[in-house]
Amino acid sequence: MLDQLLSIPFVSVTVTFILLMDGPGNIPIFLSVLKQYPPKKQLMIIFRELVIALIIMFLFALCGSYVLGHLGIQNPSIQIAGGILLFIIAYHMIFSSGDVESPNLKGEPFIVPLAVPMIAGPAVLAATMVFSKDPELKGVLLISIFIAWVFTTLILFLACPISQLLGERGILAVEKIMGLVLTLLAVQLFLDGFYSFFKN
Repeated sequence: MLDQLLSIPFVSVTVTFILLMDGPGNIPIFLSVLKQYPPKKQLMIIFRELVIALIIMFLFALCGSYVLGHLGIQNPSIQIAGGILLFIIAYHMIFSSGDVESPNLKGEPFIVPLAVPMIAGPAVLAATMVFSKDPELKGVLLISIFIAWVFTTLILFLACPISQLLGERGILAVEKIMGLVLTLLAVQLFLDGFYSFFKN
């Protein structure tokens, strides 16, 4: 187990989840949705939504391999598709304008839009299913997701001071840097898929 936690694939997957959950990029949206509530209430809502998102991600991690296996989808296909999907997400992170639209919600947000799709979004859930098929990550995928979730939770709990410190431009710059790193990880996953395909 320790060897797996110190392995390059584990570190790479953990970083990928951190980037896909996009804590800094979600700060303006969370603040916009929760601005009508007092600070203590905001933290309660954030934690509740993050716990819901974590449960959803765990369910996909535990069931993803089973679902993909019954569909007859092989690892190279999953890696290539995952690389393409992550690249698309990274592209939007890099070239987004940074404009934030506040969702038109009535009442306290529950599950939508904070837990899903802001944290446990389509990209995160798809990546979870992709990585659940990787034999090198068997037994440590849930740990990887949890570490990324803890990092995202800390970022969002500190949303107000981070927003004041960095400002809109600073948060946008951080998101673009995260997008660049995610691009590199996406290309590597794509190339690994092609290598596995031709090797077999």
